Amino acid sequence: MRLTGEQQAVVEHGAGHARVAAVAGAGKTTTLVARVLHLLASGVPANRILVLMFNRSAREDFQHRLATLAQPGQRLPDVRTFHALGHRLTGSLTRWGALPARQLLSADWQVERLLRQATLEVLENPAQRETALEAETLEALAHFCGLVKAEMLAPAALYERLDFGDETRHFVEAFQRLEQLLSDHGLMTFSDLLYRPLRALEADPQLAQRVQGYLDHVIIDEYQDINQAQLRLLAILAGRDADVMAVGDANQCIYEWRGAHPDAMREHFTATFGAATDYPLSTTFRHGHALALTANHAIAANRRRPDQLCLAAPDNPQTTLAVEQGREALPQALASWQREGRRLDEACLLVRSWALSVPFQLQLLQAGIPFRLSREDRFVFRLPLVQALSGYLRVARDAALLHDPELVRRLLEQPTPFVARERLSTLARRLAETQTFPERHDPLLSGLKPLQRRNLKRRWTLLCELPRQGRWPPARLLAHVVESLDAEKVLKRAAARREKGEEDVRLLDVLVEQAGEVKEIDAFIELLERPVENHADGVLITTVHGAKGLEWPLVVLAGANEEDFPHYSRDNPLTPERLEEERRLFYVAITRARERLLMLHDGGAHRPSRFIAETAWQECARIDARLSGIDSDASPLAVTSPSLVTRYLEALGFDLPLRAYAASTLAEPQGAYVTGAFLPGQWLRHAVFGEGEIAVVEGDPADPVIEVRFAQAGRRRLLARRAPIEILSAHLAASPP
Repeated sequence: MRLTGEQQAVVEHGAGHARVAAVAGAGKTTTLVARVLHLLASGVPANRILVLMFNRSAREDFQHRLATLAQPGQRLPDVRTFHALGHRLTGSLTRWGALPARQLLSADWQVERLLRQATLEVLENPAQRETALEAETLEALAHFCGLVKAEMLAPAALYERLDFGDETRHFVEAFQRLEQLLSDHGLMTFSDLLYRPLRALEADPQLAQRVQGYLDHVIIDEYQDINQAQLRLLAILAGRDADVMAVGDANQCIYEWRGAHPDAMREHFTATFGAATDYPLSTTFRHGHALALTANHAIAANRRRPDQLCLAAPDNPQTTLAVEQGREALPQALASWQREGRRLDEACLLVRSWALSVPFQLQLLQAGIPFRLSREDRFVFRLPLVQALSGYLRVARDAALLHDPELVRRLLEQPTPFVARERLSTLARRLAETQTFPERHDPLLSGLKPLQRRNLKRRWTLLCELPRQGRWPPARLLAHVVESLDAEKVLKRAAARREKGEEDVRLLDVLVEQAGEVKEIDAFIELLERPVENHADGVLITTVHGAKGLEWPLVVLAGANEEDFPHYSRDNPLTPERLEEERRLFYVAITRARERLLMLHDGGAHRPSRFIAETAWQECARIDARLSGIDSDASPLAVTSPSLVTRYLEALGFDLPLRAYAASTLAEPQGAYVTGAFLPGQWLRHAVFGEGEIAVVEGDPADPVIEVRFAQAGRRRLLARRAPIEILSAHLAASPP
C-alpha cells in the first residue's frame, strides 16, 4: 500500500486525540484502513478498536478493503454505523433493565402510520387535518421529530428556531403525542436508537461508567456531519481513556438541516474531547490542477473553513473546465462525450434542488437521450403539481373532460384549496354532473369559510373558461392558469418548510419557461405526461446532497443561477451563515468531477451564480495549461488571488511568474468589488460572459448599473460594483459598427 507522507503521518499517529482534515478525493478510506492495520500490528487488540462510518455503504466498503489487506485469520475490529452502534447499546441497556424493551419500526410506512395517528389526535379541524396529512407535511413532521432527537433539544425550542410554514403549528404537540404512542405500543424509530440510550446514560452516571473502559481507539469518518446526539454518545463511550481520531472536511459540511455543524471539526471537538494533534490530507487523487485550484478559489470566501488547500496529485487526470449558458449546452456536451467513445453512464448531472432538474429531464426526453434519476418519484410525470397543471391544459383542449368527476377532483385538489378531501370529492361529482357551481347556501358548502368558497368557485370558473382559450400558446395558457389559481401564494402557504414552498414556486417558473419552448399545447401535454423509466446506461440526475461521497468522469452542474444556487429569494434572503452553507454545497458539487466539469446557467433573465465568478475557473485553466506544458508562454500570468495561487504552486514545488490584476479593477472571491468610475466605451472582461463594451451607465455613481454589449452573450445589465469584471482599458474605445 503506497501512502503519501501526510497519509503515513496519520497512520503512525501516537497517543492522544487526532483530527484529520481530508480534502475531497484524498484517499481517506485507504488511510484509515492502513491506520487500523498499524494499530493491530502494534499489538492493540481488535476488540479495543471501534471504527464508525457514516452510512452502510461506506461501512461495507471499509470492511471489504480491511479484510482484503489484513493477514489471513487476522481478527478485525468492529466497524459500525452510528445507528448500528445505537442498536447494540439499546440491546445491552434493555438486558440490564435500564430501558424497556421496544420493537424497531424498520419500514417507512410503519412510521408514517403513527405520524398520521398523532396528527389526527392533535388536530380537530377537517381542513387542517387534510393539509397536515399531505405527504410533504408528514415528511416534514418526520424530519422535525428526528431533528429533535438529533439535536437533543426541547421540541418547542427547536420549532422556534426552524423555518417552518404556518400549516405546521401542530408539530410540537404531534411530536409529544408520537412519543406517547411509541411508548404505549412498545415501539421505536431509527432516531430512538441513539436518543433512548443517550438519555438513559446521561441520566445515570453509574450506568454510563458501565459502558466505558472497553475501547482504546475510536476512529470516526465524515466527522463534519456528526450531530449532537452522536457527539454526546461518542463522548460517553470514549470516556477518558480512549483516543479519538476524527476524520472529515469542514468544507463539505452540507447537512446542517440534519443537525451537523461546520465547527464540529474544530471548536466542538476540542470542547468535547480536549486537545488534539491536527493532520492534513491535502492531496486529492480525483482530479487535476485546474479543478483543484478552482475548488480552492470557490471556498476561499468562507470564514468558517480550515486553512488548507486542495492539491492535485501528479498522476491525476487532467480536468477540463467549461461554463456554458442556454438550452443547447447539455445535449451538445453529451454528444461530444459520446463522440470521444465515452459512455453516458459515466456522466452525472447535478442540481441544487429537484425542481431545477425538470427542464433538463424534458430536454433529454425531447432529444431521446437516456437518463436515470436517483429518486424515481422525481420524474416529471410523477410530480403531483405537474399532473394537475397538465390536467388544466388538457381541459383547455377538451371540454368534455369537465364531466369526469375524478379529473375534476384532482384539479380542485392541486394546488391545495385547504378543504377536506371528502368534501372535494362530493363537490367534484356534483360539478361533473351539473356543470354548475352550487349556490352560496347549498349544504355542500356549509361550514366553509368565505375565502374557501370563493377559491373553489374561482377554480371552477377557470376550468369552464379554459376550453375557449385552448388555442393560446402553451406558455401564455400555463401562465394564465398559474395566475388564476394564485398558485404561488397557495404553494408558499401550504409548504411545511419555506424552502419547499420556494422550490414549488420555482417549479412553476420552470414549467412556464419550458412551455415557451414548445409551439403546440398537445405536444407540451404529451411531454409532461410521457411515462419514463430509469435507463441503467443513461446519464444520472441527482441533487448535490445525493452526490456526497461520489465521483464521475463527467459532471454537469446545471442551474447555476443566482437565486437558485445560492438559493434565496426576496422572502428568504441570504444570511452570512446560509451563504457559507450554500458555498460549501457548491464546493461539494464541483469536486465530484474527475476529468471534465461543465457548469451551466440558464441565461436570459437568470443571472449566472456568483459562485461561478468566485471560482476564477478561467485563470485556473490557464495555470493548468502552463503547468502541463500546453502553454509555453513565459510571461507573468494575471490572477485574482496571487497569495492563494502562490501557496498552491509552492506546496507542489512549481514556480510560475504571476502578477495581480491591476489594483481595484477585479472582484476578489473574498468580496472586494470593482471601484472607480465607469464610462460608456470602456471595455471589460466578465468571468462568465467574456469581453464586452459598456454601452450605458445608470443610477447612483457610487453603485451604478451598467449595460454591456458582450461579443458572445449579447446585451447584459450588471450591478457594476458586484459583477465579476475586470476593466481592460481606462481609455474610451470606438463603438463597434
